[in-house]
Amino acid sequence: MLKPFMWILFFFPYFLFSQTVLKFSSEDMNIQVEKLASGLGVPWGMTFISDGKLLLSLKDGRIKTLDIATKDIEDVLNAPDVLYDGQGGLLDVQSSPTFKKNKLLYFTYVKDIKGKGVTTLSQARFEENRLSDWKDLLVTKSASDTTRHFGSRITFDEEGHIYFSVGERGVRANGQDLSTHAGSILRLNIDGTIPKGNPFISEKGKLSEIYSYGHRNPQGLFYDKINKNLWSIEHGPRGGDEINLILKGANYGWPIASYGKEYWNPLYVGDFREKEGITNPTKVYIPSIAPSSLIVYDSNTFANWKGNIFSGALKLRHLNRIVLDKYNNVIKEERLLQELGERIRNVIQSPKGNLYISTDSGNIYRLVPFK
Repeated sequence: MLKPFMWILFFFPYFLFSQTVLKFSSEDMNIQVEKLASGLGVPWGMTFISDGKLLLSLKDGRIKTLDIATKDIEDVLNAPDVLYDGQGGLLDVQSSPTFKKNKLLYFTYVKDIKGKGVTTLSQARFEENRLSDWKDLLVTKSASDTTRHFGSRITFDEEGHIYFSVGERGVRANGQDLSTHAGSILRLNIDGTIPKGNPFISEKGKLSEIYSYGHRNPQGLFYDKINKNLWSIEHGPRGGDEINLILKGANYGWPIASYGKEYWNPLYVGDFREKEGITNPTKVYIPSIAPSSLIVYDSNTFANWKGNIFSGALKLRHLNRIVLDKYNNVIKEERLLQELGERIRNVIQSPKGNLYISTDSGNIYRLVPFK
């Protein structure tokens, strides 16, 4: 008969140990994938609040913490009311660049405004597993009758700016309409005020928060502090997912220029693939991978991946790795973790340089080196 302690180890390893589910090699590095947690709904956003603790935003509106060492999962109190419908809900979360000092978190979520959902950027203070001082920094002008294409990801630069993405809300014309926030990447000061250097701040009929436009549904956004580049990745329709290097005031073409096709016939969306005055994508995916996040890896933990772009893929269920040359041209693509067969919702880098991914199956995985 098994002793009680051994019975616990046999039947409940999840609570005590990381479970290695996959090993693989890439760029002469040996890597193992460990499952840290499961049963979490759809963990849309992840951010480290200490070297050993993750904070998770779940699409259904819940917020949780995950202790990496013990695997303990705890609820965070005072989560906001969100419109959880269709593609809407609680979206991204990022800890402040000075989180250790001010304990501030930034969220994007879908807010109910007269029965319609709008992407909203908010701020709250985190202490003792509860939120306080909740404040909406920008309730975007992005309402529509649809429940799709809300975006959204958050990132910071080193000059005190916060960027976040908003999808075109299923209304194609919004992509070229600067009187709406829909279909844009927005830039604010970290306190929610509008930077004086924003491209449309003094132009009549154009919203001052807009930094770039012509986007369909950008669900990955990352500022590379080493090379000072702002990157996004967005969903195309049937084909035409794009990685874009985001430039101030630039137009990225949706819906007048796209490599994507209509869902209902083989015709391209828009009259152009490329057009003067429209910034071309760095990479186009045909067929679509359905990208949901983006980072630029910058650690020596996986030294041969340094400077590579990583993105989660929902439809094609893998971790997408892109290698760029010094001119930001794509020279290699690798599709990792296909064996998991899961829709990868988010990928982030830990303070120690490991990669963490969340999936729509409610799982959290960690990629670590092994010899």
